[in-house]
Amino acid sequence: MSRSIDYGNLMHRAMRGLIKEVLTEVAANGLPGQHHFFITFNTLHPDVEIADWLSERYPGEMTIVMQHWFRDLAVGDEGFSVTLNFGDNPEPLYIPFDSILTFVDPSVEFGLRFETQDAPSGEGAAGEGAADEGAATPPRPGPRQEPAEPAPQDAEVVSLDSFRK
Repeated sequence: MSRSIDYGNLMHRAMRGLIKEVLTEVAANGLPGQHHFFITFNTLHPDVEIADWLSERYPGEMTIVMQHWFRDLAVGDEGFSVTLNFGDNPEPLYIPFDSILTFVDPSVEFGLRFETQDAPSGEGAAGEGAADEGAATPPRPGPRQEPAEPAPQDAEVVSLDSFRK
């Protein structure tokens, strides 16, 4: 019987731990500077708690935006809860860390994407759409499913030799 190290699951746990740590800091101290988050999650996950009308509108996945208006952010061991505004209707959500598909902070060009074997085949799962600021799914360009942001400038390659004496 051979054993192997499951690096994939170890990385997913570490990345979800990073999200937990970031959200815990934001719950305690608020969002610093220009930081904001686009969090896409699987609405079909058995532990997700969202209003029925949101489940109907976003039957496969949903992206929330935590930027200008959110309240009651509470982070636990298995997930987080937050109240967001949908068309002047505050709605509480509970999102398990295991349901998160992407976590992006476009202010610093940081993003995590979780590959799942249970994900629906094909791009553009049901549930894409738009809602009010601070709430749900912004339009997503292309298959990476990250929020629309200005295209970054081309990277400049710097030789380390230029820094040697």
